[in-house]
Amino acid sequence: MMPGELIDGHAEYESDCNQCHESFDRKKQSRLCINCHKKIKYDINNKKGYHGKPVNIKRQECNTCHTDHKGRKVDIIKLDKQTFNHKKTDFPLKGKHTTVACQACHLNDKKYREAANDCYSCHKKNDVHKNKLGKKCQQCHSENNWRKTRFNHQKTDFPLKGKHDDISCESCHINQNYKKTPSKCVRCHITKDVHAGDFGASCEKCHQSTKWTSVTFEHNLDTKFKLTGAHKNSTCDSCHGKNPYKHKTSRQCISCHEHDDSHRGVMGKKCQACHKTINWKKHHFNHNKDTRYKLTDKHADARCHDCHQKRAHKQNKIRACYACHQSDDTHQGSQGKTCNTCHLTKSWTGKVAFDHDLSDYPLIGLHASTSCDTCHADGQFKKTPTACIACHQQDDFHKNSFDNKCQTCHNPNGWKRWTFDHDRQTDFKLKDAHQGLECHACHLLENKNELPGSTCNECHAKDDIHNGGFGIQCEQCHTQDSFNKILMLR
Repeated sequence: MMPGELIDGHAEYESDCNQCHESFDRKKQSRLCINCHKKIKYDINNKKGYHGKPVNIKRQECNTCHTDHKGRKVDIIKLDKQTFNHKKTDFPLKGKHTTVACQACHLNDKKYREAANDCYSCHKKNDVHKNKLGKKCQQCHSENNWRKTRFNHQKTDFPLKGKHDDISCESCHINQNYKKTPSKCVRCHITKDVHAGDFGASCEKCHQSTKWTSVTFEHNLDTKFKLTGAHKNSTCDSCHGKNPYKHKTSRQCISCHEHDDSHRGVMGKKCQACHKTINWKKHHFNHNKDTRYKLTDKHADARCHDCHQKRAHKQNKIRACYACHQSDDTHQGSQGKTCNTCHLTKSWTGKVAFDHDLSDYPLIGLHASTSCDTCHADGQFKKTPTACIACHQQDDFHKNSFDNKCQTCHNPNGWKRWTFDHDRQTDFKLKDAHQGLECHACHLLENKNELPGSTCNECHAKDDIHNGGFGIQCEQCHTQDSFNKILMLR
């Protein structure tokens, strides 16, 4: 009469039907189940766990979900991990718990109902307090973020204000010690006490929790040295060094700015005569009004020691350009020392004031836009050759065949824009096909010193199919339009 084999867990009761069945009464079958599964019975009676929730399966028969006689290896629990609603248990999943894998809490060697439901069981390894604060983690931590606590320090004897609200717990609670934590500033900030204890332990008189380096001490009211300009932003130890508060600090500029004194003491110690507290490097000394040498253009941007070197502020009376610009003299002294004749203070290497048109070689055409060093490569300006070939040797396509008189054909507007007129300046007018020829087609380079004649035969002897039978007066039959075209047939 047995409908099939029992599962492995019930195999030992296969021959004893009374363990799970009572004759003629199916309703008593669930009672027999829970009598054997005592932990399930405990949950149902105490309304705990998955089976004990009133809204779950307390009133259902066991065989509604768990049927037997299906075979040894059949799973009658039928737990679907993907669709299981954890809210029906004693531990609803919230926050980060909703994304945790099942096996993280439900170990393989234990039943699902045996999983712990307190924080400490799973998070013991994350307890940075080392159990000094107990096991009720939920009092400060939440499921959303373990590291973000919700402990309200404002309800303690030491409310957190300013920067204290941003620091980590262990900054004040060393070694996880939360009892009898000192509340005096000096206990934590003794390493930052630049006064070395000279001002006592009441740090809060000057310092604030918003920023330790921002003090309430009013220097302008409490001392004889008012802080103005950049001095307002200076730190105390910028002027007061290491523990000098017991002693009087000098109020002279040079006592702090000796290393900034580019004059090296030559101008004395009255720095305030030229410098201001707004900006040490920006002085109010007016070189144009206070001296006989006005600074213009690039000179106005120069630094003092660019011209005044080796403690020469009082003694330096040299105002000649050459005194400073000797190293910039590309002429190597050949043009004298009156640099201002050509150079301007706007730019030493820029456009010079020299007018080349007043010299023996006026600049016209492209020469006017050519840089000086193109022709004066060695920086020498005297005895510079004026012949075209001196600069245009590499451009001479004729290879000196025209006696270097480049200007006969070429002009400064462009080397390739030559003006030679063959029809007017020679006895041989160029017509038709002759007009498109290059010069060297007739003026052969190997005969550069000899001018070609005006007869056709001198150039076209190789084209004479008559082999001289008709003489050398080719023009009687042939035209300059094409050698193969003849005037008439005879």
